[in-house]
Amino acid sequence: MTERPTTNVTRVELVFLKERIERWIRFGRPIDEQVHDRRRRAVMFAPGAIFAFVRWRAGDYGTVDSRIAILQAVAPGAPFTTYPEVSPGAEILLDVAGWTRVQSVLEAIDGVERVGVRPDLAAPDYWRHVGARVGVGLPPRVYSRHRHRAWLLRRMFLS
Repeated sequence: MTERPTTNVTRVELVFLKERIERWIRFGRPIDEQVHDRRRRAVMFAPGAIFAFVRWRAGDYGTVDSRIAILQAVAPGAPFTTYPEVSPGAEILLDVAGWTRVQSVLEAIDGVERVGVRPDLAAPDYWRHVGARVGVGLPPRVYSRHRHRAWLLRRMFLS
């Protein structure tokens, strides 16, 4: 990717230390990437971009932490929430911990893709819904083409 200014972007630090620490983007469209070394890199997202950030860490006896967050990059001057490895921060649409819950969110992402919609273009409210339902142990509703069309129409009228 070409060198772009790093102001006005949301930066996510990614790491891959096999079988110890893994941080990766499940979906989203970075506008830039900086490779630090073969294990570390950073990706940048434009304001408004939605992306899924997965964090997993193992200890001597197996998984210690597994999390997934679906975040929306913020515009300069907009309010945001700080989040580990994300600079300056983002709007948190979904944040769950624990492998069972993470797996449920990954299945919801797969479901959106099966409908033929890129997850980063799905309605932000859907990701909030998924987080709320998975957070209390309930299955999320299925994302449909009908729901996506309603989101696109609502977004058109909000613009």
